[in-house]
Amino acid sequence: MPAPLHHTGKESAMAKAVSHPLFARIYPRVNAFAEAHGSVEHRRELLAGVRGRVIEIGAGTGANFRHYPPEVAEVVAVEPEPRLRALAEQAVAGAAVPVRVLSGRAEELPVPDGSFDAAVISLVLCTLPDVPGSLAEAARVLKPGGELRFYEHVRSRKRSAFRRQRMLNPPWRLLCGGCNLTRDTERAIIEAGFAVDEIRRFDFLINDRSTPASPSIIGIARPPAAT
Repeated sequence: MPAPLHHTGKESAMAKAVSHPLFARIYPRVNAFAEAHGSVEHRRELLAGVRGRVIEIGAGTGANFRHYPPEVAEVVAVEPEPRLRALAEQAVAGAAVPVRVLSGRAEELPVPDGSFDAAVISLVLCTLPDVPGSLAEAARVLKPGGELRFYEHVRSRKRSAFRRQRMLNPPWRLLCGGCNLTRDTERAIIEAGFAVDEIRRFDFLINDRSTPASPSIIGIARPPAAT
């Protein structure tokens, strides 16, 4: 039987507070364009070998659902933005494994401690207002020996490219639902106590050209040991 889910009035109020109507209308087209140029392969790489019960934090439109391997028993997908969550609910029909979509925020996941074998975060940490709190929540809901799977665009390690990201960040955040170009997400994961087992750093090029969001990472990390 699936583990019971925790719902509170506070969680519901927080979830309802997240609304990015313009970005939610634009993002499905942006994602379709990215998938046509290689992000499908990135999602498959992210999810390869994952198994057991999985929580997907910030599921968006449910673009990952069809890429989960058969070893996954269930996905609990948490998404606070109502328009994106509605699209994720539609995507359940094409999912490769059982999926439940919930309203909730990364900073306060509506699920019990230690109830998942893996947590999946893809193209989400760039937008969250409280990255340390969100990563602490991911660690809380993972079983001992569980894993964090992450796929994110990050700040560039090249000085000139980082200057460009920093210059473009204010309008980018405004248009892209709070997305930050300048987050050092790898460092944030390590500072949250996770041990990075695997990581691949690369530039996601569109038609062989870079964009401000090209610098990317895909990896697996283990949560801090319980104390």
